[in-house]
Amino acid sequence: MAYDQDSQLKLNYSSLVDLIEKTSLRYGDKPAYVCLGKTSSFNEIERDSRYFSAYLQNETALKPGDRIAIQLPNITQFVIAAYGAIRAGLILVNTNPLYTERELIHQFNDSGAKALVVLSDLLPTLAKVIDSTQIELVISTHPLDLIAPQVQPKTRLKNIEFCQILKQGAELSFTRIAPTLATLSALQYTGGTTGLSKGAMLTHGNMLANAAQVKSRIGSVITEGEDIFVAPLPIYHIYAFMVNLVLYFECGGCSVLIPNPRDISGLIKTLAKYPFTGFAGLNTLFVALCHQPEFTALNFSHLKITISGGTALTAAAANIWQKTTGNMISEGYGLSETSPVVSLNAPGYQKLGTIGKPVIGTEVKLLDENNLEVPLGIAGELTVRGPQVMQGYWNNPQETTNAMTADGFFKTGDIAIATEEGFHQIIDRKKDMIIVSGFNVYPNEVENVLASHPNVIECAVVGIKDEHSGEAVKAFIVLKDNGVDQEQQKSDILLYCRKQLTAYKLPKVIEFKSQLPKSTVGKILRRELKDHV
Repeated sequence: MAYDQDSQLKLNYSSLVDLIEKTSLRYGDKPAYVCLGKTSSFNEIERDSRYFSAYLQNETALKPGDRIAIQLPNITQFVIAAYGAIRAGLILVNTNPLYTERELIHQFNDSGAKALVVLSDLLPTLAKVIDSTQIELVISTHPLDLIAPQVQPKTRLKNIEFCQILKQGAELSFTRIAPTLATLSALQYTGGTTGLSKGAMLTHGNMLANAAQVKSRIGSVITEGEDIFVAPLPIYHIYAFMVNLVLYFECGGCSVLIPNPRDISGLIKTLAKYPFTGFAGLNTLFVALCHQPEFTALNFSHLKITISGGTALTAAAANIWQKTTGNMISEGYGLSETSPVVSLNAPGYQKLGTIGKPVIGTEVKLLDENNLEVPLGIAGELTVRGPQVMQGYWNNPQETTNAMTADGFFKTGDIAIATEEGFHQIIDRKKDMIIVSGFNVYPNEVENVLASHPNVIECAVVGIKDEHSGEAVKAFIVLKDNGVDQEQQKSDILLYCRKQLTAYKLPKVIEFKSQLPKSTVGKILRRELKDHV
């Protein structure tokens, strides 16, 4: 068992409300968030979130414990709405702006959300589904509203505009509430990769604990009240939510919110404006940026930490980022159910190819199919117990029971190996493992080799049915140079793989594609590729 017990985890706040209020008082007029050229100070964020909260308390039927969904990209209104809702005692339901009608209906109904803060462009889609939900209050906003209120699309919805809420809230009384560490703060829905998404119940204590755990691990590169952390990953995702809205806010850092990270050119122009000290991303974003001359020409002298999470970091992505920026990526690992961070490489002590060591106060066990702990160096399912682990799945006691061991460890579904030094390496998702003639093949291992080939930009590996071996390996590859002869390129790639992989791990089929399907966070969707097969 791996257990980080360097020191006891100490929480300095009684709730997220306490954190928001004390942090705003501490850092006052310092910049807290920057978005689309507009800077908002800690005082302004506190004031506007208080106005938002006062409106909810006085002008709606919402009461503490009710759920409010937020369906926004990375804009300052997200922060104000989230903090305001928390200060009103509501439970956040972070919602992907790109969700389909089916996905929206499921998440809104499963959570029982009564209110929604939504991007104005999404109102026509909402109009189609709202009658199938319990949503009574719709608050809409345009990305530029805080700079200059914008005209919003006309629909049959009786929505109220975000700026109007702040205006009215300024005239209303605000009643401070005092949640406890055990009070629910959010329902963070899982990606739904194994069926319908489930709402992980995260408390104020879960969030505060995880922020403190990560701060303990990376504190050596945090300068409180001075850091500038770039936030290209969506803050409706638990990874960026915890890093930017909890951890770096509490540290007095300024988060540069990136509404559309797919606009690589726009992202680079934003980066050029700020002496950024921190950056969070994942493989696809690291590689995309490093292939842009405008990015490589930036000044990286202030960059102290780069964090990778959400998907396994490839050696190719790590190496090109370090070569370009001079900064070594700290890979971490987490899930919606763990608020999210379980493990993280400490800056200056990174071990490439691993997820680092468990954060303080976290127990990790690797189990076999009989729930017995495996010996050191043997692969097993990673299970975790700690103050960041969820309370269970919302309204789903059976799934909660299925996800936990008898002694209270959460079963992640990921296969890992532990080293003698206490590092963990994620081999793959349990469900993604390919069995070739009885041998286990982990897609991540094959993808790592493929990604290091000089003419491969992106790749993904899945299992396909094979009459001889049961399953075989199929690789989907995006090439840097599409002008080469494809059959010759396949031969070259296979020859390259043979030098690094045993025979049963070699791709039996290679298919070249112009692009690979990705989630809104930038994860390559193996499931879609498998369905395509």
